[in-house]
Amino acid sequence: MRRSLPRLGLPGLGLTAVGAAAGYGLHTLLPGLPWLTASLILGVLVGCVPPLRPALGGVFKPGLTIAAKRLLRIGIVVLGLKLSLANIVALGWLSIVLIVALVGVSFVITWLIGKLFRLEGDQAVLMAAGFSICGVSAVGAMSAARRSDEKDTGTPVALVTLYGTLAIVVLPFLARILGLTNDQFGHWVGASVHDVGQVVATAQTAGAAALAVAIVVKLTRVLMLAPMVAIASIQTRRGSAASRFDAAGADRSAGPAGAGGAAGAAIPPIVPLFIIGFVAAVLIRSFVPLPDAVLAVADILQSALLAAALFGIGASLRLEQLARSGLRALAAGLVSWVVILGLALLVVYVSAR
Repeated sequence: MRRSLPRLGLPGLGLTAVGAAAGYGLHTLLPGLPWLTASLILGVLVGCVPPLRPALGGVFKPGLTIAAKRLLRIGIVVLGLKLSLANIVALGWLSIVLIVALVGVSFVITWLIGKLFRLEGDQAVLMAAGFSICGVSAVGAMSAARRSDEKDTGTPVALVTLYGTLAIVVLPFLARILGLTNDQFGHWVGASVHDVGQVVATAQTAGAAALAVAIVVKLTRVLMLAPMVAIASIQTRRGSAASRFDAAGADRSAGPAGAGGAAGAAIPPIVPLFIIGFVAAVLIRSFVPLPDAVLAVADILQSALLAAALFGIGASLRLEQLARSGLRALAAGLVSWVVILGLALLVVYVSAR
């Protein structure tokens, strides 16, 4: 039997394509607004229109879900083509060690802050991933690895977008007060700002030299996505496997005939396939001479996939749900952002010695 278009997700995917295109148009009109951020904002606005909500929860929902999950994962894989191991080595061993340590420490601190402010469900760990690694991409990757509830994704995505966008205005102003050189400013931006697009928008204010340093530092942080998500996936597997058995040791997921049920099927792989793809893309970029045209197409494809995914996430977000924990979430995000800015600045000063 042929599947209907709504079940295939075509209406929703078409909507996300239109939303991503509109986001690019908005970015063109307002160059300071990153394409991905613009797409997310448009998605949120669409989700706020009451007459559209029945369709968003009905005929468009399958496609929005595909965009928010599958397109996001494909975009993360293509993101790996931006990073070369040679670029990382050029930073020097001290900078590499400090960046890796910064990711780990800022993840733990942000997670603790989220818990302190009593964020619901997986919001604390998703916010930690987004703030410490690579913004929305990390939120999506961590959510996929942990099989997080969709309602837990909206708040971290909103916080990453809010504070990452504020960085575009705030960090250049602070850099002048602190007297940072262009190289130091680029390092600080790459070590602290969330999404790659936000890093580019922030660092370019200090010129090409600052932008080049910021991108390499940022993509070094992005590489940490693989081990962090792998660790989260292993923990989720253990938790899922343990929950299958009751106190007597019986398998709860087994049906009357002993067949595995949903609980067994929900155990994620140790390393998600898209993370393997991401690492493979990094290795390809490192050891295979790719033409500039291929890299340019990959860059556009990655941005388009993530823009469509963000529009889908935004259209599925309900601001009234976000408002329930709004003040706590905003406070948690602000404290986390300030802490990471301070830690990243410390890394810059230590690296400069």
